[in-house]
Amino acid sequence: MSDLNHYLKIASELGIRDKQVASTAALLEEGATVPFISRYRKEVTGSLDEVQVAAIRDRLQQLKDLEKRKEAILKSIEEQGKLTEELKQKIQAAETMSLLEDIYLPYKPKRRTKGTIAREKGLEPLATWIFAQESGSPDEAAKSYLDSEKGVETVEEALQGARDIIAEWINEDAEVRKHLRDLFIEEGKFVSKVIPGKEQEAIKYKDYFEWEEPIKTAPSHRVLAMRRGEKELFLMLDTGPEEKDALRLIEKKVLRGQNACTEQVSMAVKDGYKRLLKPSMETEVRVYAKKKADEAAIKVFTENLRQLLLASPLGEKAVLAIDPGFRTGCKVVCLGRQGQFLQNETIYPNEPQKKTMESGALVKYLVERHEIEAIAIGNGTASRETEAFINSLGLPKHVLVVMVNESGASIYSASDVAREEFPDQDLTVRGAVSIGRRLMDPLAELVKIDAKSIGVGQYQHDVDQTALKNSLDDTVMSCVNGVGVEVNTASKQLLTYVSGLGPSLAQHIVAYRNEHGPFKSREEIKKVPRLGEKAFEQAAGFLRIRNGVNPLDSSAVHPERYALIQQMAADMGVSVDALLKDEQLVQKIPLKKYVGADVGLPTLQDILEELGKPGRDPRDRFEAFQFQDGINEIKDLKIGMELPGIVTNITQFGAFVDIGVHQDGLVHLSQLADRFVKDPNEVVSVNQKVKVTVMEVDTARKRIGLSMKADPFAKTPLQGKREKPSRQRSKKQEPKENMADKLALLREKFGK
Repeated sequence: MSDLNHYLKIASELGIRDKQVASTAALLEEGATVPFISRYRKEVTGSLDEVQVAAIRDRLQQLKDLEKRKEAILKSIEEQGKLTEELKQKIQAAETMSLLEDIYLPYKPKRRTKGTIAREKGLEPLATWIFAQESGSPDEAAKSYLDSEKGVETVEEALQGARDIIAEWINEDAEVRKHLRDLFIEEGKFVSKVIPGKEQEAIKYKDYFEWEEPIKTAPSHRVLAMRRGEKELFLMLDTGPEEKDALRLIEKKVLRGQNACTEQVSMAVKDGYKRLLKPSMETEVRVYAKKKADEAAIKVFTENLRQLLLASPLGEKAVLAIDPGFRTGCKVVCLGRQGQFLQNETIYPNEPQKKTMESGALVKYLVERHEIEAIAIGNGTASRETEAFINSLGLPKHVLVVMVNESGASIYSASDVAREEFPDQDLTVRGAVSIGRRLMDPLAELVKIDAKSIGVGQYQHDVDQTALKNSLDDTVMSCVNGVGVEVNTASKQLLTYVSGLGPSLAQHIVAYRNEHGPFKSREEIKKVPRLGEKAFEQAAGFLRIRNGVNPLDSSAVHPERYALIQQMAADMGVSVDALLKDEQLVQKIPLKKYVGADVGLPTLQDILEELGKPGRDPRDRFEAFQFQDGINEIKDLKIGMELPGIVTNITQFGAFVDIGVHQDGLVHLSQLADRFVKDPNEVVSVNQKVKVTVMEVDTARKRIGLSMKADPFAKTPLQGKREKPSRQRSKKQEPKENMADKLALLREKFGK
């Protein structure tokens, strides 16, 4: 398929023009990144956004992989001397990998099979005659193929060999496979049963002990849960339609009469389905269902990650960060306004030492000495007790006290990144630093941690790891470039995600900065070793330099447009600096006057927006949050309590909310709103502050059920019907509250 055909196909799939696809493909081929293309090449692409550009990139790669496979198949068949013009056209016309492999199957080199053995015995002509299903006696025809030297001593042996060959022909028939694949997907079911004798060991999969549901509608979390149960040898999982339906479909394709030969072919159909087609289709459909489940789980993960990375930053404030604890004490670190490490101490305000006076005096001293403006407390063990202690000290009112989600802080503290940053500090001090910096700028700190360890995923260890990594990398890069990076304070890890850079150039930038001091202009970045014109073009617009020689260097305006802005300022009779400080004057710029061959209204509109608020952080303004006083542990909860909380994770079956008791509660999908909710992301986002009602408290199993409904205890007629007890759960119902999924996710999230 030519590039033009690829462009036409992708344009049709995405609902855009083929010219947009071609232009985007050309930019990608030149090495341009998705953020750069979507931000600075709108005239070229017709204002495609990041999602569309990434979709073009990924689909182009899929089509290239398909073309590569076609070339390999054509070469293989040609070497066998079996390539005809008709077959070549069929291969070149194949639009999916599965169809392509179906066409190739009869020519694919294979191990020695029953059919191969039968051919070696000279039984293929008999198979051909029987498969034609003309009148005549198969028994009589088989007699002429008896040959003791070849191992064919009876009529039945000859007929069995012929049926083995016919079964392989049916298995290799592309039309049969296509229709059977469709049947498996449309009518197939997952049927899950517990392995006998493992009922107690497999208790977390109890909902799947006797369970079935359609493949095409099974949600991601249940598919992944069943597969995990099977992998852990707790569940038996069958996949497919009713056998009679599959056999009927195949027979309709291959049976052509009602005689003795037809009976032999029918026997071959049954054998071929059970031995060859069913296992093959099961494998394909499992791959299909797994891919579909992976895509849904990865989508949930990346959306959660985006919301977490773009959480409101406190900004450049002096922070005292506390990693709370009981027996080992609370690790305290003081950070400067740029996040630099100043001092660390250990205090023991909680049980068993309970040194509240000494601890309080030390905290007050540190707050005064380092002019602390905010206190960040990790939300792990002893967090609420430590928060209560800090609030009792009577610190100045301007000092914010904030609970910070510490998921992944321990991963960071033991990482190479942390050891490189703080070689002389132990794990606990590094963890406290991470908690403090996370409050100041979540994005800058969280990029140092493997995204899978941040605690916002769903079955992240079960999905395709390559696809997950690619999607997470895209998300992190999108967030980093969307916010922009201060080149003089950014870590190597943050710079790595800037468009056009990567780990090597990020390291060179940091090394240059350390040797020569802060960059004074974007132009100076070109002096970094190995950073060429192409990398500079891709990165420059996303790198910020505050208080540089050129006021535009702190904005998202690309240096390639500086001359244009200088012209605008001159036309308005002011300097660029004066223009940036006068938003009303900016709004008076006649944009159409500056439309040219390489710059159109989309780019000019972006420039106007940036000039109005140069360097503005696109993230929401930080707002402090306070948990309910007196609610510190799960035992403090009572049914019906209304509490403030923060959304920590979103799954397909609901949202987890931190209410300050060291155990997140679950707001099930059915409890997220007073209306029907299909996707939790319609209602909530990670880090969102919400009000919840306690619906269920299981202290022994550390399980909390929450609701966000206005009146969660009010029963509608429909709810009343649902709640009528039944003696046996219907297999077509959803598993009760999906508890297996919830518990598995809770254990994975909290390690409990």
